[in-house]
Amino acid sequence: MAGMATRIRVLLADDHAVLRAGLRMLLDAQPDMQVAGEVGDGREAIVQARAVQPDVILLDLTMPNLGGLAALPQLRDVAPQARVLILTMHDDEGYLRQALAAGASGYVLKKAADTELLSAIRVVHRGDVYLYPSLTRTLLDSLLGREAKAPTPGRDPEETLSAREQAVVRLVALGHTNEESAYKLFLSVKTVETYRARAMEKLGLRSRAALVRFAVEHGWLDDG
Repeated sequence: MAGMATRIRVLLADDHAVLRAGLRMLLDAQPDMQVAGEVGDGREAIVQARAVQPDVILLDLTMPNLGGLAALPQLRDVAPQARVLILTMHDDEGYLRQALAAGASGYVLKKAADTELLSAIRVVHRGDVYLYPSLTRTLLDSLLGREAKAPTPGRDPEETLSAREQAVVRLVALGHTNEESAYKLFLSVKTVETYRARAMEKLGLRSRAALVRFAVEHGWLDDG
């Protein structure tokens, strides 16, 4: 049975008080979660994150006195151990890319079912990345149109990856399992596992979250 010490402590940052109240009821009803604080604007989010040191920050993009994207780097500074999960109405690939590049660990839409939001919180808390399914599909469509894009000449360490290794990295960054990646690339699961391990070793990456950020920062999920 989960005790208070083992609960995921969540900071709610959203300018809609009614939504915050609903989220508080939802989260506090979970045996493994508790609301550590709630705020209605970006600047207060930074103050509260520093004060309460939450495990997960549920962050709206559109807030007064500093929006979520602008606040994100400062939140990462004042509460470096906290995972930031974007909760927004914006079903927008551009916002998703910006959020990941700024250090977010996940992106979920406000229209998502309660169970999906709870799953997203648990996913990012354990150090993984959560992407809303419809946006994942959009990014995947971009990826499959240029799967074999060669590395940019003169760039290390990405230039050391083969086209297949890059394709696997992109699929993993988009949230696909080894089995799903194997199906998309017409490879065996074992071959995908080998490409993934080799790519992460070459890039010096130790986690899937680090791999996602690398892919975003190097434009591997961008269009064109």
